[in-house]
Amino acid sequence: MQTMLCQVTAIEALTAAVYRVQLQPPQAMKFKAGQYLQVVMGERDKRPFSIASCPSDGSLLELHIGATPENKYAYEVLESMRNNGCIEIEGPLGDAWYRDDTQSTRPLILIAGGTGFSYAWSIAQAHLQRKSTRPVTLYWGVRSSADLYLHDQLQALAEAYPHFYYRPVVQYPEPTWTGLTGLVHQAVLTDQSDLGEADVYAAGRFEMVRIIRDEFHANGLPLVQLYGDALAFI
Repeated sequence: MQTMLCQVTAIEALTAAVYRVQLQPPQAMKFKAGQYLQVVMGERDKRPFSIASCPSDGSLLELHIGATPENKYAYEVLESMRNNGCIEIEGPLGDAWYRDDTQSTRPLILIAGGTGFSYAWSIAQAHLQRKSTRPVTLYWGVRSSADLYLHDQLQALAEAYPHFYYRPVVQYPEPTWTGLTGLVHQAVLTDQSDLGEADVYAAGRFEMVRIIRDEFHANGLPLVQLYGDALAFI
């Protein structure tokens, strides 16, 4: 693990409440897809965020931060970045990183709730960059379709890569939405007939990950094939 002071090179609004943040460390950080870093707000105040960027370029770190004034935990981090132009981080951290073709031959199922997408996005990019033929299906659960901030890019990737499948799930759909609806874990259970033959990566609220662990295991997924840093806390 490294501790370093990063320059904040960009803060871009992706939705009304989600921001793409780009950090430039003093030297490239070596990390694995699916790992996270901690923003150091104080000696005993360190706040974790998944790294959304691909490990092939550790010279620029990307975060997706869901921040509103009501969510002080993340909002204070964003305000500190805006006001100071730099931020201290620690990383990389986490054991729920991407297992590549040398470690597994099973298809991948990536499940993201909200900004948990940043975790899945890093893994998806790393997997596609390796030109692996292992199928990867990304399920992204959100409240409304407006929260799918990389929707067009993901659709384009699904068209470009025959082994990549994008399955957005909207909990409260607008009348014009024609895709999957409801809760993301239920969409996976409906879609996937043999969870025992997949590696599942999950990120989102602890309650969502707990339900995935319990219900997927009951439907045949060995727990050793389920990855998510939240699992250590539930």
